[in-house]
Amino acid sequence: MLDAVLDFLDQGLSNASWIGMLVYMLIVTQITILTVTLYLHRSQTHRGVDFHPALAHFFRFWGWLTTGMVTREWVAVHRKHHAKVETAEDPHSPMVYGIHKVFWDGVSLYREACASKADMEKYGRGAPDDWMERHVYGAHPYWGPALMAVIDLALFGVIGGALWAVQMIWIPFWAAGFVNGIGHWAGYRNFETSDTSRNLIPWGFWIGGEELHNNHHAFPSSAKFALRKWEFDIGWLSICALRKLGLAKVLRVAPSLDVLPNVPLPDADTLKAVLTHRFQALSDFYRRVIVPTMAEERQRAGDSVRSMPRRMRRALANGGRWLDSEGRERLQAVLAKRPTLKTVYEFRTRLSTLLDQRGADQALKGLQQWISEAEASGIRSLQDFAARLKGYTLAGAPAAA
Repeated sequence: MLDAVLDFLDQGLSNASWIGMLVYMLIVTQITILTVTLYLHRSQTHRGVDFHPALAHFFRFWGWLTTGMVTREWVAVHRKHHAKVETAEDPHSPMVYGIHKVFWDGVSLYREACASKADMEKYGRGAPDDWMERHVYGAHPYWGPALMAVIDLALFGVIGGALWAVQMIWIPFWAAGFVNGIGHWAGYRNFETSDTSRNLIPWGFWIGGEELHNNHHAFPSSAKFALRKWEFDIGWLSICALRKLGLAKVLRVAPSLDVLPNVPLPDADTLKAVLTHRFQALSDFYRRVIVPTMAEERQRAGDSVRSMPRRMRRALANGGRWLDSEGRERLQAVLAKRPTLKTVYEFRTRLSTLLDQRGADQALKGLQQWISEAEASGIRSLQDFAARLKGYTLAGAPAAA
């Protein structure tokens, strides 16, 4: 009898090898990642995809079992993050709390955000509110992890406790810490969004595609996060597979941008494309206008473009959004020494303001005037960009006659 108990504590019911336990951990943690990115994030929060009711309920159950997170709370916190991004009301902004706090203690920030009943009601609308949610998943969130502990211990014996601990820290580390922290601190940017979001790497497969965080902030409701030819989103691949099985229905994806040649004058369709791809337009402006202008002025002055502090170069890309008063003074001092760069930066500022305007007629007039003045500026890179901007059109839209 004692030997049987010791064998159970040593190997559990599965009698699995170390390789078997490793495979088990890889499978269960990746299902948890897919639960978060596919169900909580892309489906419930942003309504980019719908899942078959049976699959949706499996995701709810698995999230409860392996994380103890309540759907409404997760949805509300993330929607507030988008609504208040990089402000004092953002639940987990490294700009506000610092990268160390968000990375190492993101769970505490999440719990603090969940404590606001007003926010849960405001931002959590549309989340599941059936009997199971009210009496089991939402009412007893810690029952799930407790049940998971029993399962792990039964399958693997004492070592199951360690496996359970890894499962419990998986989402807090990768989601609350890594994506919410590093995803707003390091990486590359495809789009000059009004936040600090970054793509961690172009191949999003380890944490379900959430690595492509800047792409997501540019088009939050898109079910597909990979927006460049070289990028990969395993979450989107999973959605496509589920769609073929009749288990998923894609509701929204980011619209593609085309650029038509020789467009004489921007019209309402142009404006729609420019506004839809506003962050792409600002990114294009930096790469096609500001960077060449810096290079030209470097040649004239005989200094290096890299002699400009990195912080200043970033400010030229994002409009100086994150500079303090001293930083803005330094930026103006830099621009005062580079008159052409100052001119194109002012055009960038005007374009950014224009893209935030409301009212189609006023915005269209402003866009036409901006393009006209850019074409008359005498700055080649600015003129070329204006011609490109006139050709913006949503992919699939009919070409102008």
